[in-house]
Amino acid sequence: MLFLMTDQHRVDTLGAYGNPHTHTPHLDRLAAEGTRFDSFYTPTAICTPARASLLTGAAPFRHKLLANYERNVGYLEDLSEGQFTFSEQLRSEGYNLGLLGKWHGGVRRTAADYGFEGPDLAGWHNPVDHSDYLAYLADNGLPPYRITDPVRGTTPNGSPGNLLAARLHQPVEATFEYYLATRAIEMLRRFAAQEDRGEGAPFFLATHFFGPHLPYILPDAYYDMYDPALVELPASVSETFAAKPDVQRNYSKLWAFDTMPLEETRKLIAVYWGYVTLVDEQIGRILDAVRELGLDERTAVFFTADHGEFTGSHRLHDKGPAMYEDIYRIPGLVKVPGAPRGQVREEFVSLTDCTATILDLAGSKTEPAVDSRSLLPLVRGEHPEWDEHHLAEFHGHHFPCPQRMLRTRRHKLVINPESRNELYDLDADPDELHNRHDHPEMRDIRAELTKRLYDLLRERGDNFYHWMTPMYDVETDYDTTLSAFEAGEPATATTTKET
Repeated sequence: MLFLMTDQHRVDTLGAYGNPHTHTPHLDRLAAEGTRFDSFYTPTAICTPARASLLTGAAPFRHKLLANYERNVGYLEDLSEGQFTFSEQLRSEGYNLGLLGKWHGGVRRTAADYGFEGPDLAGWHNPVDHSDYLAYLADNGLPPYRITDPVRGTTPNGSPGNLLAARLHQPVEATFEYYLATRAIEMLRRFAAQEDRGEGAPFFLATHFFGPHLPYILPDAYYDMYDPALVELPASVSETFAAKPDVQRNYSKLWAFDTMPLEETRKLIAVYWGYVTLVDEQIGRILDAVRELGLDERTAVFFTADHGEFTGSHRLHDKGPAMYEDIYRIPGLVKVPGAPRGQVREEFVSLTDCTATILDLAGSKTEPAVDSRSLLPLVRGEHPEWDEHHLAEFHGHHFPCPQRMLRTRRHKLVINPESRNELYDLDADPDELHNRHDHPEMRDIRAELTKRLYDLLRERGDNFYHWMTPMYDVETDYDTTLSAFEAGEPATATTTKET
């Protein structure tokens, strides 16, 4: 199995998903040779929790790794001992496991602790000071990392905003993306050679690119690859935040969107496209190596991302406490030997479903991946019954901000305890500009979706439902106050002492 993953990757940057300008031939070919999922979603739009869900097959509220450690606000920083992971299961069954690239899965435990080979590349961005990368540059006579022309806005207190983009003064062969693909190909060849010698085992090889996550740091050839005039700005740059949670306006200020001209946004999107093309080329090198080694007809290939990216949509950058399609819908391509080619599936599926799919391909039990469902029936062209919704959650980034989302085919409901809830009609308002939660004509839809979300949370065991119980018109069958002492029974010595 080959698992290719990007970070903060918008669906609309790929030709296979309809972008007429971006050059992504290798991923487009993968889509043509396998299955493209058009309703593929992340369980949460934040790196570490989403990646932990992939590793465990569990929803974030269950595995409890809820925030990136760089901005952690008091949550767990590593998975608990005894937490199921697909990698440890595959390792126990004799698989070779490799992971090249972004880990971002905890503080004290590395990918090696979960059975993966490969250099420990920690953090959220390309670790260009890592010893293995520096050795790669030296061994190949390549120049060191150097950037100029940083692009950033100005934050509310007048300080420089987060770096959004910069020019990289290295050839493509020196980029971190090229280095990752090179190391992945080296490991692929080693696994294949072991098999040829009769020493081998089945393998699971993951390559997790740090891009196209911002900042977009690229050589000139990619930085200027796309004419900004080709970029059609998203309709949601006209976001007013009227009837929206205040946190969205605050987040826009953090990312300093309004301190830069719109033409800068257009250029940033064009640069982002260049980053996508750079990554696509490196994925192409890996896929070519699979073919050259004669592994193509017996290797399953996945491509997806941990979450999306705003790139100016809703006057935002990065990701955060706003559950828009821009950051929750992600690319999802799966190629399995012998399965139909060029399929497009519309079912709601999740990054978390990759866990059970990996286990299913390995012939392992999928039940330990408790919130995951194998995609193999869909990839093989079958038509099983499937949920007509996607359930997502968010717990915070920079600060705690709990949210829950129910996405159905037409509507999206977001519960925001700290302010106001959101309801979007995605047929009438695909850009999610108009929050219709409080509109009288949406009363029946609002009630139906609220009850549906409530029931799903209770069924899962996600205690977020306790907030919803007294706040909304939902039926319940338990003591919502959790105050049994109010019944007036005489207190025993034990209960008096505990009180």
